[in-house]
This record gives sequence, C-alpha cells and structure tokens, in this order.
Amino acid sequence: MTTRRILLLPGVLAAAALTLTACAGGGTASAGGDGTASAAFNVDADSLATTTEPGANPVAEVTWNLPYEPMSLDPMLSFNYAENTVDSNTCEGLTRITPDLTIENALAEKVESPDDTTYVYTLRSGVTFWDGTPLTADDVVYSLGRQVGPDTASYWTDYFQNVASVEKSGENQVTVKLTQPDALFEQGMSSAAGAIVQQAAAEAAGEQFGTPKGGMMCTGPFQLESWEPGKAITLVKNENYWDKNLIPKVEKLSFSFIADESTAVNALRTGDVDGQFFYLPPAGLGQLEGSDATITFGKSYIFWSLRAIQEEGTFSNPKVREALLATIDSQAISDVVFQGTAIPSPVLTGPAYYGDDEAGALFQEAFDSYELQPNIERAKALLAEAGDVSAPIVLGVQGSSAVHEQTANLIQAAGEAIGLTIETKVIPVEQFGNLYFDPKAREGLDGFFTTYYGNVTDPLDVYTTFMPESTNNFIKYDGAAEELTKARQTLDPVERAEYTIAAQEKITRDLPWLPMGDLPVILVQNNAISGATASSAYLGYPWAATIGGVE
Repeated sequence: MTTRRILLLPGVLAAAALTLTACAGGGTASAGGDGTASAAFNVDADSLATTTEPGANPVAEVTWNLPYEPMSLDPMLSFNYAENTVDSNTCEGLTRITPDLTIENALAEKVESPDDTTYVYTLRSGVTFWDGTPLTADDVVYSLGRQVGPDTASYWTDYFQNVASVEKSGENQVTVKLTQPDALFEQGMSSAAGAIVQQAAAEAAGEQFGTPKGGMMCTGPFQLESWEPGKAITLVKNENYWDKNLIPKVEKLSFSFIADESTAVNALRTGDVDGQFFYLPPAGLGQLEGSDATITFGKSYIFWSLRAIQEEGTFSNPKVREALLATIDSQAISDVVFQGTAIPSPVLTGPAYYGDDEAGALFQEAFDSYELQPNIERAKALLAEAGDVSAPIVLGVQGSSAVHEQTANLIQAAGEAIGLTIETKVIPVEQFGNLYFDPKAREGLDGFFTTYYGNVTDPLDVYTTFMPESTNNFIKYDGAAEELTKARQTLDPVERAEYTIAAQEKITRDLPWLPMGDLPVILVQNNAISGATASSAYLGYPWAATIGGVE
C-alpha cells in the first residue's frame, strides 16, 4: 500500500505536473531533483480488497464521517455517497450486493422468473421491522410500487421504467410484471432501488419520511435513533435482526458531516473519527500513514470523468473532446493528482464491472484492445478537423477538493498545448450536487469533473446513462441508443455483453464523458476497530455489521 514508484512524466503534462507537486502538500506526489515525480501510493487493480478482517470484540460506539450531510434517508431518494453509506446499514432489499460484488438473496428467500417478463419474490419468514411488526408482502408492494410511473419522486426510476405492475400474489409473495425483458431490473433490485420500507410509517410521515422530522422504519441491522441536523445521525444495533451472521458488534454507530478534507483527515489522525470512506483521495491522505489508522484500497465501481453538459459550444464537438483526451496523460493524473491511487482506464467501466464469467472475459478483451498513451500529433490533427474552436471551454470545479483543482490545472495545460482555451469556475461543495439536477446550475459551464459509479457488476448499468432520455445525459447523446436498447432487452449475459461492447465502442469514440481513471474505494479505519466492507458494496451492503474491536 505504501510502496513508492518513480515515474518520469512524459509529454505536455510534465511541466504542469511538476508545478503542481511543487506547491502541493500532505501526501500528494512530490517532485524530485532529477525531474521525476514520485507517487505517494502504488495501487493496481489486482491488489484491491473487498473486505477487511472482521473485528472480534463488541464496541460501544463507532463514529464514522460522511463527506456531507445527507439530504434524505428515504432509500428512494438516496442516490449518492453519504445517503447510501447510511442507508445500506438500515434499509435492505429483496436481494443485496455482496462485498465481492455479486448478488445474494436478502429479504427474499427465493427469486423465480417463470418467463422473461415476470419475477416472483418469496419473502423470508420471521423478518420484522425495528418496531417489532412483521415484514409483509404489502410493504414490498408499497416500497416498489411507489417508484413506478411518471409521477414518482424516486431517484431510481431507470430500473422501474419497464415495470407494468407490482402485486401481492400470495401471503408471503410478490410478483413483478414487466412490459418487456429488462436485464437491469433484477440486478438493480440489489441496490437501494429495491430497499423495503414500512408502508404504515412512510404513509404516516408523508414527504417528511426519511428526514430528521419524519424518521424512518426499515428492517436492517442498525436502526435510526436520532438525526440532529448539522450535527450527527445516530444508529443503534437492531437486536432482532434476522441475519444471524450480520448482527452488529457495534452498539451505536454515529455519523458526523465533515466536508473539509483537511479537517476530516485531522479528525481521523486524532481519533475523533474512527473511520471514513473516501471516493476521492484527500490531499492529506499520506498524513495518515504512521498514524493510528489503517488505509485499505478496495475494489470499486467508481470512476473519474469529465462530462460534456451543453449541446452548443466548443466542447459540444466530439472531435474537440477526442483531441483533448488524446492529449491527456492519464498515468500522470493518477500519480500526481491522485497520489498513485487512480488506475488509468481507456473506458468508463473498468474490470470491476466484468465478473468472472464468459461475458466478463469479452469485456476484458475489449478493454485490453484500447491504447492509453497520449498522442499530441493525433490530437492536433483532430482539432484541425473540428472547425472553429476559439470559444473558451469553461469547466466546473468543486471547491475544497485538491483533486478537482489539480485535474483542472493539468487539463488546462493539455488544452493549451493543442490550441484550446480552458477556463475553470469553482463551485462550492455544498452547491456542486445541484449540477446533476438543475439546468440553471449548469448555465455558463461546458463541463464538469465528477465521480460516478454503477450499482451492479454489469457495464450496461453505466452505459444506459447514454440513452437520450436519461436524466444524466445532459447533451442528449444518442450515438449508441440502438445497441443499448438491444443490450437491455437481452437476458443472455454473453449476447448482452456483445451489444454493450458495441455501444462502448461508439461511446468511447464520441466521448460524451471523458474517462480519466478508475478510483478505488479508500477505506480508513482506526486501528482499534476492523471489519468494514472495503469494496463499492458498502453503498448497498451492511458494511458496518462486521465491524468489531481489535484485541
């Protein structure tokens, strides 16, 4: 984890990279006297963990930090890091993602598919909500049904777009009917999209459900005790949890909301906070080495990208985007900006999405066929074909993030080398999330840097973002719609992979999003505890249920 690797930075980004390292502190790569840059960490895909050693002893309280305060804990409104980090311990679905990124049954004892458009879920007996009332088929019908239809408020509507009905078909049985085969529906139910809440509690709280005022009611291994806005969310152990293998050893799990990177790192160093998941490496990550904390890099769906978000302007031209990507040294970005924690990738969905079957082998073969080396001459030739590129490209950069700032500096240098003018606009961290949902927040910007992650081990889960009707497809890109439509309707994994790879080829050519590297989960735990899930499954699996004290 701490091995240093020396890298000679080639090409146009070398000067910018060395400038960055000269002024960066606290664990970023540093410039040597021989003109090299040294990465603080040396992460590769083969070394990534999925779990950490379960703690053996009971723990009275664990304090975990979130990168921001959640907007809501209602699972259907939880499509983001902080929200899902809490909800994965409280609300669970009929199935769930596992630490090794496969899917297992959870509240459903059995899942059957008698035909390509029907799923029958038989509920596990003896499951109760936190208040002691039994889980019923009516709760399941309510939880899934409230996410169906054009008027739903759910953030997970994509998984429900082909659902025709959700009905109780037996005392402990629910049947979902689809309008057409959908390869993502069954997989998606292992995410928060499929989380089950108590109908009575949700209806009683109305729009306040999942907020500090409305509370919540689920079946998971931890239950919500309190939420003090601006201060903390506190969960306590569910003594009657149905899964005896995941009954928590931690009596109380408290969440703080430290957004500033330096403050969060200092809290981990001093022991004020016992753990945190980082989706971007903080500038001071290296400062945790030698402290009373352990850093684990986990297998991850998360990737770093630059999104095009306007249908007009210089950056709306695919050749401009292709030229810019051809100029970027992704290895330099990994070693300088990400302190050696990022893994360069030529596509948006790297090996964590592939699985170990025949379909996964096809994706790996396609992945290996791409080149990653920068090519300045090719970039200049592409730009010459693009026409007028004199208008500046304005990129949104999240405030309080060294990764955003430093990536922007490198991209500006790359653009300048081929004749592009790239400007940046800093967006406060509290407002950055608005870029995803509010067109007005995107006004005046041509793109922004962002992490993104899928929810299941299938690249199609990410690439459906590029269907024209997708809410994340801001430029209404439709270049791979035919292949993506066929892929989603194809239940055979190998045949679906072939369609998805064809779509990937077009998306990687047109670059509605520029892939800039795969990011591991960065898990930090105080040395007094161990056991947290290290992979991206922490966003859908009860990652804290295996935490315990270390002797």
